[in-house]
Amino acid sequence: MPSDASPGTARAVDAGLLSPVTVGHDETVTDAAVLGALVEVEAALTRAYVRQGIAPAAAAEAVASAGQRVGSDVQALAAASVAGGNPVIPLVGMLREHVPADLRMWVHRGATSQDILDSALMLVARRAVGDIQASLHAADAALSAFAAAHRGDVAAARTLTQHAVPTTLGHRAGMWVRGVRRAADRLAEAGDRLPAQLGGAAGTLASFVEIAGAAAAAELPAVFADELGLAAPDAPWHTVRWPVTELGDALVQAIDAVGVLAADVATASRTEIGELAEGTGGGSSAMPQKQNPAASVLVRSAALRAPQLGATLHLAGAFAVDERPDGAWHAEWPTLRELLRLALGATATAATLAAGLRVDAEALARNVAATGGLLVSERLSLVLAPALGAARMPELVRAAAQGADLAALLSAEPAVRTLADEQGAPSVDAFVAELLDPARYTGLAGRFVDDVVTRKRPAAAGQENA
Repeated sequence: MPSDASPGTARAVDAGLLSPVTVGHDETVTDAAVLGALVEVEAALTRAYVRQGIAPAAAAEAVASAGQRVGSDVQALAAASVAGGNPVIPLVGMLREHVPADLRMWVHRGATSQDILDSALMLVARRAVGDIQASLHAADAALSAFAAAHRGDVAAARTLTQHAVPTTLGHRAGMWVRGVRRAADRLAEAGDRLPAQLGGAAGTLASFVEIAGAAAAAELPAVFADELGLAAPDAPWHTVRWPVTELGDALVQAIDAVGVLAADVATASRTEIGELAEGTGGGSSAMPQKQNPAASVLVRSAALRAPQLGATLHLAGAFAVDERPDGAWHAEWPTLRELLRLALGATATAATLAAGLRVDAEALARNVAATGGLLVSERLSLVLAPALGAARMPELVRAAAQGADLAALLSAEPAVRTLADEQGAPSVDAFVAELLDPARYTGLAGRFVDDVVTRKRPAAAGQENA
């Protein structure tokens, strides 16, 4: 769209200046990409006619040639789309101008604007999903390696922002992997099901029946879909918008998954925590000492924006009334494109973040030791409460929380000494030290890491399974 910077000068309204998470990652969903898809869909419809023996081969060649001539004029098409409310109407006119008169009847033959626009957006989405999948697989691989490398690194688990019990950094990373992997699976399923749209003016295929007969018209949508590499629709979906809402849900889930990674990294990289750091921190315009978690911040910005976009798609889907809705359909277009754009940027940024993630082992150990053994209070209660009594164990924990030496308190308890003797410990101090060792209270964390690291991941397109 033109800006008002200088009369007659066409400039993009959104180059990513206020959406840095998408910069460099949204080429597949630009206006030019959408226009290219619209042209491709029009050409595919003509090819489908040719395959069925309905149109002459020259028609497909002519439409394809016309598409090459008009497929880059985004500004002109955008300006012309206002009058009819969508870009297909002026596009058809532009195509016909460049097709020989005796073949013009095959441009957009029998179709309606929604057939072309819906199919084009599915085509754009399918290509974007491929890129998003590649980024999710890259993030999966990097995080799996990270989880394996830090399988036994003890960390303080936090619940409701507070230290809870010991965990491992590997287990935390394994949870990131599981979220990313599940999102990738769901997105792959949604992407594989993206259908072409072909129904005519009101989704009855009446125009196609008139042109080619009922049998050929019934087969035409599948042939058309095959030409585009999309799924064949079981029927026109003009007002049944699950292809859009299910795709939107999968995109939101993918952004959610990398959003959790980004939020955890941002928290762990706080100065007072310092357990994690990005490979390359961002700077500050005023504070040169800072190494901001810029990638995490960008991914989180996408995670905050995505759910509302998904909700808008559902709202539009719920108001897809009549045989073509008055505004709900139109609201989908920029919403779906922006959600694809965010997913492209967020997942690519997350993959880079995962590949460069660094650990400060000293900070991990410092934070684990910060509460003087209280991190294993749950274990102490399980092991010692039966011997000490239900009331005594909380008293010792409260004393330690107020500054007393927990190990000394426990070693001085007669019941603990007796328990140490019964279990054959070399000394009560050794017995207590073993109880207070956080590395001995990480449950099945290591097994969970091994499971997620060794399980085969779905391969990115063109690659073998890992």
